[in-house]
Amino acid sequence: MPPYELTLTAAAEAIRTRRLSPVELVDSVLDRAREVQPLFGAYVTLTAERARRSAREAEREAAAGRLRGPLHGVPMGLKDLIDVAGTATTASSRVRAGHRARQDSTVAARLTAAGAVLAGKTHTHEFAYGLTTPQTRNARNRSRVAGGSSGGSAVAVAAGAATFALGTDTGGSIRVPAALNGVVGLKPTYGLVPRHGVTSLSWSLDHVGPLTRTVEDAALVLAVLAGHDPRDPASLPVPVADHRPGTGARDLTGLRVGVPRTYYFDRVDPEVEAAVRQAVRRLEELGARLVDVDIPMARYVQATQWGLMVPEATAYHEQTLRSSPDLYQDDVRVLLEAGELMPAGDHLRAQRARTLMRQEWAGLLRQVDVVAAPTVPVTAVPAGQDHVTWPDGTVESVSDAYVRLSAPANITGVPALTLPVGLDRDGLPIGMQLLGRPLDEATVLRVGHAYERSHA
Repeated sequence: MPPYELTLTAAAEAIRTRRLSPVELVDSVLDRAREVQPLFGAYVTLTAERARRSAREAEREAAAGRLRGPLHGVPMGLKDLIDVAGTATTASSRVRAGHRARQDSTVAARLTAAGAVLAGKTHTHEFAYGLTTPQTRNARNRSRVAGGSSGGSAVAVAAGAATFALGTDTGGSIRVPAALNGVVGLKPTYGLVPRHGVTSLSWSLDHVGPLTRTVEDAALVLAVLAGHDPRDPASLPVPVADHRPGTGARDLTGLRVGVPRTYYFDRVDPEVEAAVRQAVRRLEELGARLVDVDIPMARYVQATQWGLMVPEATAYHEQTLRSSPDLYQDDVRVLLEAGELMPAGDHLRAQRARTLMRQEWAGLLRQVDVVAAPTVPVTAVPAGQDHVTWPDGTVESVSDAYVRLSAPANITGVPALTLPVGLDRDGLPIGMQLLGRPLDEATVLRVGHAYERSHA
């Protein structure tokens, strides 16, 4: 197995035991990234010279017995909304041409301090305002969408062009591309991971989280990312917990898994539903108790999501939208302009709906430990396809379809993990989503790890 194929956990162990050097790992990933970049377009830019310098330093530290932790010498991709000092943060937009960050974002600084090596900045749907990332192609089938808005990060991990990556998630933008490319994506509890130095789409919905090859890898990255930062007003002043799955993680005896009777299996492709239900049955075989649940306030999800996100995004872009509207891509500009037409009352009603929805979800999550559901209702659609037509004749835009099942976790702020649970007839990945109580990432990761290990 070439080093670029290693999971983060395996790479960390190989570096710790001196069976692999950071230089060998970084060189392997950079060579792979250069090889697949023309095929998939995962990166805005590769920071190869910087990465090799960092790898050599990591190797010297390892030789001296100074390992900084499991991320030491491990190459990563960062979504190009995340500031790294001296490096461009383009947000995949002409609006940001020539912009260079003056200082590291909190998450970049924490990862660097932990020894991680920046391989490059990954593509996003412009300013994270979309669910397809058109610059990037799906790692399993180049004719299909990568998903968005963290499409570049998901594809980089899936294609071996990064050992792990970071994305942001406002309505599903970590979980959607993770599901469509067959990798793991974690949206943590709102406020657990600081967003200082990360370009905003919608401040009250934005999250930062990892995309990895395994659930255990996601736990390792989360341990570095989490922790209070007063520069982010939403950052939670809570102790940093150890979320890594422990030994015996396959045993889920006594754990209650909620299986939705409503919403999450409505208008879902039959192959997706079958794969997720089979995965849920596997959790039952591992000892979990299945509990049928109803999803509260489901009819208000879309209106609440858009009522929060659209005006907040437009407020962020207010000045540049007026001074340089032609620099935006058409789809993003239309959405930003639509935000200028939204009445303040709609935004206020969306805020009230979110408060009620959080209360109802808190009640739901007292009945069960996690909720298991599809991540997206359909696998990766062909590039350029705008709509999905369901058997009942309902026509839904691709973006609305992809955000529909992921938005509740953003509105409520609960942690949500997606992991691969199968392939459709075209060989495209299917993802299962696990949602848990606020700040209970440990349980969500435990369940995901148990399923994953049962198929190892």
